[in-house]
Amino acid sequence: MSWVRIWIHLVFSTKNKSPFLTTKELRNEIFSHIRENAREKGIWLDSVNGHKEHIHCLISLGREQTISKISQLIKGESSYWINKNKSTPQKFAWQDDFWAVSVSESHVQTVRKYIENQEQHHRKKSFTEEVEEFMKKYGWSYISGKLDES
Repeated sequence: MSWVRIWIHLVFSTKNKSPFLTTKELRNEIFSHIRENAREKGIWLDSVNGHKEHIHCLISLGREQTISKISQLIKGESSYWINKNKSTPQKFAWQDDFWAVSVSESHVQTVRKYIENQEQHHRKKSFTEEVEEFMKKYGWSYISGKLDES
């Protein structure tokens, strides 16, 4: 039997960063549904939280799971559920892309705490500021246009 623990901090936003997730009650309802869906699909979702236009997930990948597939399962099913239940006044959608970074076992508690404190965190810093900070911290840059896959 294989034993794997690969922690991933996964972040994705609503389409065009629209503030669909307007109330704490709505966010909690959606996060609760995402937790249940993850459990049903065999996704180890340790933490989920977010703010008006994005969510953070702390997941541990299974030995046959990929970040892309996990993201697709969480985002696809939750947007379907949100629209089916008419949880938002307009048609809901997540942005196609996502942000993911590995987390060492020694930093799991710190990331967990960061995810749990999203309400407080975003009183001081916008999501755009947060993205810019992560981009700078990890030395990433925006890619415009399609990548050449030749």
